[in-house]
Amino acid sequence: MTPLNRRDLGLLVLRVGTGAVLMAHGTQKLFGWFGGGGLEATAKGMEAMGFHPPKHSALAAGVTEAGGGMLLALGLATPAAGAAVTGNMAGAVSVHAPAGFFAQSGGFEYPAFLGFTAAAVGVMGPGRYSLDHVTGHRFDRPWVLAAAFAASAAAAAAVVGRRAKGQIGADVDDSAVTRGGDTLED
Repeated sequence: MTPLNRRDLGLLVLRVGTGAVLMAHGTQKLFGWFGGGGLEATAKGMEAMGFHPPKHSALAAGVTEAGGGMLLALGLATPAAGAAVTGNMAGAVSVHAPAGFFAQSGGFEYPAFLGFTAAAVGVMGPGRYSLDHVTGHRFDRPWVLAAAFAASAAAAAAVVGRRAKGQIGADVDDSAVTRGGDTLED
């Protein structure tokens, strides 16, 4: 019998706790569970926050949180799960950044914490008490880690960049409407 490894046990607790939080948030977005609004309400929220197309954005956020959270909790495909959640949280940080850091004022503290935690677990690996360990780390290889974080960073940059570009256009449109003047599209 192998002795209980505190590092692996700590990773299990961190994975399951973080994964459960993410799964709960994802199922709020997808199904309206735990007091969430479901996909339609999430899509309306995504549109209001400047994510387009809103329904695809809502689905992507919900699936990434619920699916990534489940994979993290199970310790399966851990680098890919950690990378996906990290990219998703980068989008959430972009929404909350104008309010500053602290969560009590609407800041980005909470999504940043979830993103950094998912990144740390993805980079560190799931530990011995995981499905990755059971499968011989088939989905937990160095190339998976590099590819997953590169793809997630590129996707997050594209989504956040598109949102920012849309907000700049919306700011111009809103100021033109307020002045009663022409917009750039006229």
